[in-house]
Amino acid sequence: MQLSKNAIRQIGTKQGLDIPDEKIFELPEKVLQFGTGVLLRALPDYFIDKANKQGLFNGRIVVVKSTDSDSSAFDRQDGLYTVCVRGVENGKTVEENIINASVSRVLSAKTEWKRILECAHNPEMKIVFSNTTEVGIQLVQDDITNEPPVSFPGKLLAFLYERFKAFNGSHESGIVIVPTELITDNGTKLEGIVLELAHRNNLDYKFIEWLENHNTFCNSLVDRIVPGKPNAADSKKIETELGYQDELMTMSEVFRLWVIEGDDKVKEVLSFCKVDKAVIIAPDITLFKELKLRLLNGTHTFNCGTAFLCGFNITREAVLHPVYGAFTKELMHKEIAPAIPFAIDEKVKTDFANSTFERFANPFIDHQWQSITVQFTSKMKMRNMPLLQRHYELHSTVPMHMATGFAAYLLYMKVTKKAGTKYYGERNSPDGHRDEYEIKDDAAEYFYKVWNNGNAIEAAAEIMANEELWEIDLTKLPGFLQAVQEQLQDMIANGVLATVEQLENKKVTA
Repeated sequence: MQLSKNAIRQIGTKQGLDIPDEKIFELPEKVLQFGTGVLLRALPDYFIDKANKQGLFNGRIVVVKSTDSDSSAFDRQDGLYTVCVRGVENGKTVEENIINASVSRVLSAKTEWKRILECAHNPEMKIVFSNTTEVGIQLVQDDITNEPPVSFPGKLLAFLYERFKAFNGSHESGIVIVPTELITDNGTKLEGIVLELAHRNNLDYKFIEWLENHNTFCNSLVDRIVPGKPNAADSKKIETELGYQDELMTMSEVFRLWVIEGDDKVKEVLSFCKVDKAVIIAPDITLFKELKLRLLNGTHTFNCGTAFLCGFNITREAVLHPVYGAFTKELMHKEIAPAIPFAIDEKVKTDFANSTFERFANPFIDHQWQSITVQFTSKMKMRNMPLLQRHYELHSTVPMHMATGFAAYLLYMKVTKKAGTKYYGERNSPDGHRDEYEIKDDAAEYFYKVWNNGNAIEAAAEIMANEELWEIDLTKLPGFLQAVQEQLQDMIANGVLATVEQLENKKVTA
């Protein structure tokens, strides 16, 4: 039996399974969401579902699919999916299965653009969410009369312009827009791009005035590890226990946090915030942002290539390894935490780092290192370049754990094969074989050319000097280039794990 509206009537009550009341399917559509990804499903949509079940929000979501990914599973399952929450909270094991009924329908931007614009005419639809990856919020030349516009900001502008026309620019028709892309000041940057596109499209000054004065773009921060669909064995086990099949089953850790920059008006519109203390709406979210962006995301980014090339596939495997776990703790506590470019109490940073390490070791979540490497270059630039620069403002010594993580990044990005539009690298697997992996990064073609034109020393120097890539010449950071080159050579000659072990042994004997 496949999960669907009809199946819910047959599933019945099961211990640990949260089933929606059928009345939820009658709730009006209040949110337009750009993106179908697992983070949205297990965080914003999780909160909407939780609020609906408690009668606090009473609205559903129209999801816009912009990629070529298949959305037929949403259609077959009437938008329903199961969030499987697994982890430890306050010392207690948590295992919850929640049938989420927040999604009303999924529309394709490529084939159903007019239906998406029709949503702008709905007076109850006053919220937009997005997660279009970190490269989604960029300014590109776009014509909003296209069906659809090319970029996410272009699509959003077209929707807002349709909204303006539908309600004659009334004050009450404004939208609260909450992007969840992991870039600094995501709401502010999205607003600037949308305004620029409005001018480039020669839109009426009255619309631009309405856009600026009656719509709210909120900076936001999301934090939840969501590996997505469980492996085949775990899926079968869970589906057997629940009594139904779910193509969209989503695994998630217990920890959850959504911090949104906004005032009382935003709180009123985003009324689902009342359902969970993990939804925080505050005038300034800088402290939350810096802690999460640097200690969790920054650690992930320095670690993902390193751990994967060491032969670890899952975060838990790496941090529970005696040597690699020590490497990760040193990276977090001794190099990243002191370099956070914002004044935060030391105890707060230490506590956050410790809790983050525990989350990496979650025994229930198979968080794949390789999934973190998607758009590796943009993540390294955005999350970790400020840390490197701040480190050198404070110290004259080389941050060796950061240098090791950066060297592993360069090695991970060594393209050994190009097949059509796809790029591949190779690693030594634990059993001694060479494993091929796909490099999913917009800079892959650049790395393919650089690595093919030189050896490791030359490639490192050229890539690190590329100010267009980093907005800084990394070769000018004292000793950093040499340290990266030495670690990179050692990794190639002896293996990445051996290089990490050598670094930790030096620390012990120093």
